[in-house]
Amino acid sequence: MRGGGTDHSFTSREVIRVKELGRHLIAELYGCDTSVLGDLEALRTTLLEAAEASGAKVLGEFFKKFPRGGGVTGILAIAESHISIHTWPEYGYAAVDLFTCGDRVDPWRAYEVIYRKMKPSRAHVKELKRGLIEVEEVWQRVEE
Repeated sequence: MRGGGTDHSFTSREVIRVKELGRHLIAELYGCDTSVLGDLEALRTTLLEAAEASGAKVLGEFFKKFPRGGGVTGILAIAESHISIHTWPEYGYAAVDLFTCGDRVDPWRAYEVIYRKMKPSRAHVKELKRGLIEVEEVWQRVEE
């Protein structure tokens, strides 16, 4: 620009904002306390405490102990999705699934409760963002 002013050129850039509908933790717990892995009532109590810690609202539950020293499968239906566990006492292993929708419930708080009760020697946890949707498009002016 002439006359001592500053010369700016601008271009437009589209910015897409993404919202996640849910968070899904998948946890592999190894070397767990075997006395807990086969105890239906201890696992039921643990999952209920985990739901409470996360801020979830429990809608229903199902738990089943398998015969001859087998493990337990359990699931809590929560208003925000589900919390489940499947155990193999003979291997010291538990598979845990924590799926929560919305941003009011924190699945990591539920995981912390389960981790403390199961006392694994090692754990692997993966978080998946579920239901990624575009919520708005924004045009910005970007100075070059």
